[in-house]
Amino acid sequence: MAPQYDAVIVGAGFGGMGAAIELKRLGLHDLLILEREDDLGGTWHVNRYPGLAVDIPSSTYSYSFEPNPHWSRLFAPGSELKRYAGHVAAKYGLRPLMRFGVTVTGARWRDDHWEVVAGEETFTARYLVTATGFLSMPKTPDIAGVESFQGKVIHTAAWEPADLTGQRVAVIGTGATAVQLIPEIARQASAVTVYQRTPIWVSPKPDYPIPSPVRKLFARLPFAQRAVRWVGSSVLELMMISGVVRYKQLRVVNRLAERWCRAHLHRQVRDPELRRELTPDYSFGCKRPTFSNDYFRTFTRPHVRLETSAIERIDATGVVTAQGRTEIDVLVLATGFNLWDTNFPAFEVIGRDGRDLGAWWRQNRFQAYEGITVPGFPNYLSLNSPYSYSGLSYFTTIECQMTHMRRLFTAMRSRGSAVFEITQQANDEFLERMRAKVTQNSVFSLGQCSTAHSYYFNQHGEATLLRPTSTVSAHRAARSFPLSHYDFSNVRLMTSSPRDIESAMGAANRSGSTSRVHTSRQRPSP
Repeated sequence: MAPQYDAVIVGAGFGGMGAAIELKRLGLHDLLILEREDDLGGTWHVNRYPGLAVDIPSSTYSYSFEPNPHWSRLFAPGSELKRYAGHVAAKYGLRPLMRFGVTVTGARWRDDHWEVVAGEETFTARYLVTATGFLSMPKTPDIAGVESFQGKVIHTAAWEPADLTGQRVAVIGTGATAVQLIPEIARQASAVTVYQRTPIWVSPKPDYPIPSPVRKLFARLPFAQRAVRWVGSSVLELMMISGVVRYKQLRVVNRLAERWCRAHLHRQVRDPELRRELTPDYSFGCKRPTFSNDYFRTFTRPHVRLETSAIERIDATGVVTAQGRTEIDVLVLATGFNLWDTNFPAFEVIGRDGRDLGAWWRQNRFQAYEGITVPGFPNYLSLNSPYSYSGLSYFTTIECQMTHMRRLFTAMRSRGSAVFEITQQANDEFLERMRAKVTQNSVFSLGQCSTAHSYYFNQHGEATLLRPTSTVSAHRAARSFPLSHYDFSNVRLMTSSPRDIESAMGAANRSGSTSRVHTSRQRPSP
């Protein structure tokens, strides 16, 4: 029997929606998008903490083919990102394809299709796309006694509305989320103690309201907004490439970025001891930096205290360090997400010959060809993969992957094929290129990153999350990767739906590209 769906997409965030838009453009309309939450939006649906906002200019944080002229600020608040996600889903007809409250627990390749298991249900599809995001598995700190605390405990990824007026609040964590959240908490609570393991590089935030006439201009003249987007993207690219990826050649730019952040800290904090505690001892770029105009200043308020001693334990009513015990009413966990232990992949994925993706990644290094396909996993597209994150805007990554999908599926259809799989050789060559670039040029290898405690690094100490190339290079590779890097086969094409066959024939008439083509072959079921 033919699979139920052309493709199953796991995740209804911007990555999953981008994949669905591209597959629909390619003629695949029998799509199913499974989402464990109760609505779409991914990060921008789950995260609702006070102060939530995008930490790069809003003009760069959207699909280039679907610009949003209605951002209220240069750095849009989270609620506007959520509304934008809903707009995209409505315009491109994605919401009817979505099922919410469905948690996928496993997927297995069966000869020529995927079986996807979610609770009591099993779905079958020609293609499987995982778009579970990089920041989707909240991390709970491994601190003795945290379960024994009798007050209110809130993780930033599961924020519950709470009146903190007059409350004594402890915040664990000083990453990008905490930078946004701590000033908001300090405006309400009677006492705030921030427990810091690793300081963060923070630069001034040029965050201004976007006047109504400018928004109207963007709506009438989209090219004006595209120009602003290009400028913003160029600045982010300069920061990323010069300060991080090309650290060896442009070390001076990295030093200038550090000085810029230090000057910002010096302007806001006059106490030299507090300033020292808030200053990172690792190179700029080892850990994702962020923007804020009020984070540093918050620590100068009399009811806010920075604690840098390690937490020994948490008891029923307080937090204990070597410096003493602090009584608290509310414990806020701004401890981020667990990428490498539980999120690569987010559920069990079994490929050809019984290969377990999670186990294979951990035994053979985290890797994915062009950050999207994996050898041994036919008809599988992994969007949140090693070496996939390009630039600082997630939409750069999404659109690179959409372009890769377009080239791959067009080539496959032109051959009347139903199955694609990246070759082991092509994957290995890509992995070695990426590792060489990281080792020879990037701040991750040549800078001082040992104390950064950054999620960029996996449990083996390798920085395999970011693609160590420019975004221009990433887009070029997505448009022109050698088609010979893939094996194509026409396993059981006769089981395809009429729409599949019609689309494949149409693509074959339009395309003249060439690649390695394999005849039909049967593989044993794992």
